[in-house]
Amino acid sequence: GMSFIDKLKNKTERATGKAKEHIGAAKGDDRLSAEGKNDQSKANLKDAGEHVKDAGSKIKDAVKP
Repeated sequence: GMSFIDKLKNKTERATGKAKEHIGAAKGDDRLSAEGKNDQSKANLKDAGEHVKDAGSKIKDAVKP
């Protein structure tokens, strides 16, 4: 499963990404804005990956005799 620390890191990465995106957009800095969007995507992918792992372990537990 996903540890509390991992979830916190993903939340932080997502928040940092959002901030970069907004600051970039406000300053007209496309690179910073794109970097922010990228950070958010990475955090979302990590979360999705962890959900798949969690579901997989639940299925294994249910199948055990």
